Amino acid sequence: MKLITRDTDYAVRALTYIANHKDKTISVSELVEALRIPRPFLRKILQILNKKRILKSLKGQGGGFNLAITPDKIFIADLMEIFQGPLKINECIFKKRICPGRNLCILKMKIDTIEDYVIKQLRSISLEVLL
Repeated sequence: MKLITRDTDYAVRALTYIANHKDKTISVSELVEALRIPRPFLRKILQILNKKRILKSLKGQGGGFNLAITPDKIFIADLMEIFQGPLKINECIFKKRICPGRNLCILKMKIDTIEDYVIKQLRSISLEVLL
């Protein structure tokens, strides 16, 4: 199980870099060079973050990206949901069918408690904490 995917990792790294250079517009080329992220992946991620209004893009000469919102309003859980879908650690599936006893399963109840804790912790981590 992979908690954070490559796209989410790249998004966090790019946003952290941009936030650490808040006084200037950051170009894709600068991000590629500084973070060593392949350009096609990075462009796709930046476009998604722009569409979700986490970044704002500036076109033309001297163009690039800036944060559209402050780092204390960008949470790791939100980025995970953007790039990975709903936060769900456990799905009780056996042979591609949902287990009929999942509502009474002690193991599932324990895992759900762990999942709730992990999600709560992820929702508390903002980009600001990582700077």
